Amino acid sequence: MLKVRLMGTPNDIKWFKKLLERHKKIRIIQMSENFANKGTNRYYRTYIEVDRKEE
Repeated sequence: MLKVRLMGTPNDIKWFKKLLERHKKIRIIQMSENFANKGTNRYYRTYIEVDRKEE
């Protein structure tokens, strides 16, 4: 299992989440809500846990 922090605009985070969901070898275990970064209202961060899919 990996714990990953994504940082970017809400659209960037949504785009990357869709890529992970479509990947044949990756399973999303959990994904947090978007948190605003301090000092900016453009960039956000979210935390995601992923694992390998068993085939």
